[in-house]
Amino acid sequence: MARNHGNKMYVQLLLDPSRFMLIEQIAKDKGMKTNALLRQAIYDWLGLMMPREVILAAEKLDEARWKQSIQNRIQGRQGKHSQGGVNI
Repeated sequence: MARNHGNKMYVQLLLDPSRFMLIEQIAKDKGMKTNALLRQAIYDWLGLMMPREVILAAEKLDEARWKQSIQNRIQGRQGKHSQGGVNI
């Protein structure tokens, strides 16, 4: 079952050990983290399975959500600093 994790979805995936070792080796050869390689492989697969315009729309939506998340963090930090005040 997928769960929210910030702006991403968290899923657990069980892989057989021998094939996972192959994935680890590919990631190492590419200088990538294993999770990053798996994520990119899934996104590449989606690109094969879905029409290009659907993928581009999803990428734009994800990018907009990411930008909004950053903006929310900036505003949150600014709010903390402006409310600091001096206690006498």
